[in-house]
Amino acid sequence: MEIKLIQCNMVAENCYIVSDETKECAIIDCGAFSVMEKQAIGEYIAQNRLKPVLHLLTHGHFDHMMGSKWVYDTYGLQPVICERDAELYKDFRNELESFGIGGMITDCDIPAIGRCLNDGDTVTFGNTTFRVIHTPGHSKGSVVYYCKEENVAFTGDTLFRGSIGRTDLPGGSMFQMINSLRLLQQLPDETRLYPGHGADSTMGLEGATNPYLDR
Repeated sequence: MEIKLIQCNMVAENCYIVSDETKECAIIDCGAFSVMEKQAIGEYIAQNRLKPVLHLLTHGHFDHMMGSKWVYDTYGLQPVICERDAELYKDFRNELESFGIGGMITDCDIPAIGRCLNDGDTVTFGNTTFRVIHTPGHSKGSVVYYCKEENVAFTGDTLFRGSIGRTDLPGGSMFQMINSLRLLQQLPDETRLYPGHGADSTMGLEGATNPYLDR
């Protein structure tokens, strides 16, 4: 598995392009806002002769799906998202206004959702399969994409290196977050974690040092 990180938009969101030996790839959380960010993603895909077949969202907050229209226009991919965050995704325009950045983005059109996911579902590209782990807390429909064979998990805004996602936004819940973190702690220590913001980590490191996880 090859993983390329491209940091996007005004809140330094992590967009990942994940590919395997078949050259098929998944784009995870395309938050691309600027022309340069979109060009960087497109150039990496073209230079490595990749074929995007999935656009996966870990949740429906604006910073993780600002590039959804570009992905659809460029590669014909509709976003895949947890069913419980479908309404949050569709409320893109109002969410931008609530964060006071509606005036920065004049084009608020977003593509229709391609597939809604639930806990335990799987998504596949090439020879790679991700299992969907529902991890509410940051949002109602936050999910983690976990590949057991590669010991890799894309955690969105549920679990960061040394921290966790905020729970004070609409749909957030600290009670649910605690339960989600306990669920993630069942992953093997060697699992490499790729969060929605910040640096990657491992489950072992977070279990030993993250103050929000049970020791």
